[in-house]
Amino acid sequence: MRLLLVEDDNHVAAALSAVLARHGFDVTHARSGEEALQALVPEGAGFGVVLLDLGLPDQDGYEVCGKIRKRTAIPVIMVTARSDVRSRIHGLNLGADDYVVKPYDTGELLARIHAVSRRTVHEDTTGDDGDGALSLGSVRIELPTRQVSVAGAVVQLTRKEFDLLALLAQRPGVVFRREQIISEVWRTSWEGTGRTLEVHVASLRAKLRMPALIETVRGVGYRLVAPAA
Repeated sequence: MRLLLVEDDNHVAAALSAVLARHGFDVTHARSGEEALQALVPEGAGFGVVLLDLGLPDQDGYEVCGKIRKRTAIPVIMVTARSDVRSRIHGLNLGADDYVVKPYDTGELLARIHAVSRRTVHEDTTGDDGDGALSLGSVRIELPTRQVSVAGAVVQLTRKEFDLLALLAQRPGVVFRREQIISEVWRTSWEGTGRTLEVHVASLRAKLRMPALIETVRGVGYRLVAPAA
């Protein structure tokens, strides 16, 4: 996922960018409000989430958020030291999707990024053909009936195999962390479940007869590589 980090402190931005990169994010750093707005032209410029600091050198982050919201529906998470309730309410009323107070736990920030991203996916899923199905090249995933077909031939999947495929297919090309997949598909923590995930990925590759469909991103997780039609 491409992520726009709007932060005027270069040291803070460098440290956070390094963490985000290790978790599969492609980070672009903007140091001012105007730089951030330019990066989002046209129509969000392909970013999945904006992390927006409020204390910017050229204009207040609230103003930047308002301008972003007028241009695009891209999720915005305000990341700021302003911890009072009034500031939080004001930010959310301006259209921010979430509000994180510094100092924050990195794991929580990552979870919030994925949470706002998932909400956006459910509201406007890429590849949804209008009847609750995802079409990815020759692969068709019927969400309402939980049926998968490749080139018109139905493929029998287990419940967890379907859930795993559907999760990855919501964001083709985006890396899903192992911990995130385990949490969403198995509704449990990562500990002791890693081997189960590997087995299910291998089974999906075999059943769909597409070994390259699900790519392993070493040290991070998995992503779906959309096949050609």
